[in-house]
Amino acid sequence: MARQSISLTQPNDEWLKNQVDCKEYSSKSELINDLIRQARKQQRQIDWIGAKLERAEHSGFSNDSPEQILKESKSLLNGEL
Repeated sequence: MARQSISLTQPNDEWLKNQVDCKEYSSKSELINDLIRQARKQQRQIDWIGAKLERAEHSGFSNDSPEQILKESKSLLNGEL
């Protein structure tokens, strides 16, 4: 695992300490890795929506039913895509 040295603002450092003190996470590193995972998942969702919008703009209409679009969206949100 790569080791990094980062600087944090005082409010961010206090927040991290509180999360660890409350036993929500066992360490700041675990919390930061979780936050990065969440940000990466969110970015994948944004990218997926952007790609869908771009395709829709170029194709005019979607052949997918509203039910198919909803199912695919829910799958993405659940990390299945």
